[in-house]
Amino acid sequence: MFRMTRYIKSLMNPAPVRAIPKPSGPVVIWNLIRRCNLTCKHCYSISADIDFKGELSTDEVYTVMDDLKAFGVPVLILSGGEPLMRPDIFDISRRAKDMGFYVGLSSNGTLITKDNIQQIADAGYDYVGISIDGLEKTHDEFRQKKGAFAASMEAVKLCKDVGIKVGLRFTLTQDNAAQLPDMLKMLDEHDIDKFYLSHLNYSGRGGRNRKRDAWYDMTRDAMNLLFNHCHEELKRGIEREYVTGNNDADGPFLLQWAAEHYPDQVPALEQRLVNWGGNSSGQNVSNIDNLGVVHPDTFWWDYNLGNVREKPFSRIWSEASDELMQGFRQKPRPVKGRCAQCQYLAICNGNTRVRAYNVSGDFWEEDPGCYLTNEEIGVIDMPRRVTAPVVEIPVNNL
Repeated sequence: MFRMTRYIKSLMNPAPVRAIPKPSGPVVIWNLIRRCNLTCKHCYSISADIDFKGELSTDEVYTVMDDLKAFGVPVLILSGGEPLMRPDIFDISRRAKDMGFYVGLSSNGTLITKDNIQQIADAGYDYVGISIDGLEKTHDEFRQKKGAFAASMEAVKLCKDVGIKVGLRFTLTQDNAAQLPDMLKMLDEHDIDKFYLSHLNYSGRGGRNRKRDAWYDMTRDAMNLLFNHCHEELKRGIEREYVTGNNDADGPFLLQWAAEHYPDQVPALEQRLVNWGGNSSGQNVSNIDNLGVVHPDTFWWDYNLGNVREKPFSRIWSEASDELMQGFRQKPRPVKGRCAQCQYLAICNGNTRVRAYNVSGDFWEEDPGCYLTNEEIGVIDMPRRVTAPVVEIPVNNL
């Protein structure tokens, strides 16, 4: 995850660059249930409104949680499917909080209502993330359910009313990129705490719909808009949390923005970004699916590292020694093509491997989602890639 606000704030308020402590364990994104009341076009888990057999029982979940805590896992992100469809979700959540985990709830928001908002508040979530894919018509089309937008935005209000930190998650595609400026206006209108822009990852339904991924210039415009918007808010004393995910080229692209706005701070920012280290799949990010299968991250559902029913997560994660996991934990990673020659490899760490694999069949081929030009990454002997936008995003709307 690329913490944009933190880095832009460091440009505005320079301080000594400090090393980032090594995490005590990986963040675990846990798909507790695969059932969902929606069928979103970019769903990586290919969920549906049916029961999926073989899911972990409450007691099995508790056993895994005990192992995760002993292994040093600091963060649990409870996801699905739609996690609120799991009958024991609040029991699991309260136990996780009592054990000292940072606990996030990843929801589509449509099942957060006046009837259960107090239970959600009592569970003590550190953060509730709600997915919004554009304005109402676009969102309902993405989610393939009329009224989904209204229900999700009502969930945002309900969470704010009871003091829960709430954020919007927005996946950028050709179909909604032009609506990003209006999405940013919504943040202020609804006093939303956090905005997470996710680049499309080619997994599950997201893989089937990868032709709708944002074009490179479209992505660049979106990132420039986000940088400028965050910067302007900080100048006005508004410290909203902006983060991005699934495209670690965002770090080097911020360096270019900084060179224009804070040129004297570029060396310090570059060191901060190197300390961050970019993509951490298979290292500091992990996934357990609804059947207990462990994956390198949430987008590698076709890649099985082991099952927590058969072996504790701590052993699976510690002993993983196959080609993919060895590559994830190698410095530098054994990437190919543009990625291998990129001057920013120490920052992005080879970007998102699942995109490379699902396009080329090779774990280590260059990431087709990287939107930086050959010149920007210091590669001169590679074919030029198409960067023409499909839709222009206004970048000077502030």
